[in-house]
Amino acid sequence: MLSIYAVVSAILLLVLDKFIPIFKNENAWWLVPVIFVGAVLCFVVLQLLVFAISVFVVNPEKDNTKVSSFYRFITKITLPVLFKLAGVRIHITGEDKIPENTRVLLVSNHIHDFDPAIFLSSFPYLHLGFVGKKEIQTLMPFVAKMMSRLDCILIDRDNNREGIKAILKAVEYIKTDRSSIGIFPEGYTSKDGELKGFRNGAFKIATKAKAPIVACTLVNTDLITKNMFRRRTNVYLDVVDVITAEETAVMKTEEIAQRLHKPMEDNIAFRRKKDILALCQ
Repeated sequence: MLSIYAVVSAILLLVLDKFIPIFKNENAWWLVPVIFVGAVLCFVVLQLLVFAISVFVVNPEKDNTKVSSFYRFITKITLPVLFKLAGVRIHITGEDKIPENTRVLLVSNHIHDFDPAIFLSSFPYLHLGFVGKKEIQTLMPFVAKMMSRLDCILIDRDNNREGIKAILKAVEYIKTDRSSIGIFPEGYTSKDGELKGFRNGAFKIATKAKAPIVACTLVNTDLITKNMFRRRTNVYLDVVDVITAEETAVMKTEEIAQRLHKPMEDNIAFRRKKDILALCQ
């Protein structure tokens, strides 16, 4: 969107020059960059205001029975702008492994609250909804409002019955082609960045929906808040493995966990080591 705003701002400059000569006036040359940058900033601020107001008016208690194309669209165009302003560059590898024209169960390690936003920004065509903890409603009410319109499912992790309902709801979303589902099978955020053990029950979503599993890793999302507006943050998103729908239909959740954990763990270690070496050069 920033490139579009830049083009529109340049066009506005040319139109303005027809009425108020700027380029030909030697004493007014400094107005060109000022007007250009000011116009781009105005577009960005306007977009962020529309986004904030749209989320603010959401009633998270309202039953979300319909797919919200509007909130999908506004998230798709706003998140890349926010990451650009925050100096975040997302490096993606293995995207070509993702099955086309089908809903998937996306699996990833979890190191920061920004993780879902990285995936929503990187893979908008998957129409991802995430399974998250119910406490988000209290801890991050603004985020909870947005999640309620993006097919996200909040569960009480201490209530087994609610957990089963969440799994069945996620299965329904995939089977009806409503949305793909993203999960963090560790069950909580890793404070040291290392991949923890999986809660195998989360993989029942794939086995019951007979859906492909796309296993990814994230590195450096925990640095975004530390580096924000100060230096660039390189976030690495790697698609490590894909388990086909035919495979998940006959696999047990324990087998899925065993197949995915080691490659994901090795890839995280590889990325972190490579990033450290790059910093040392």
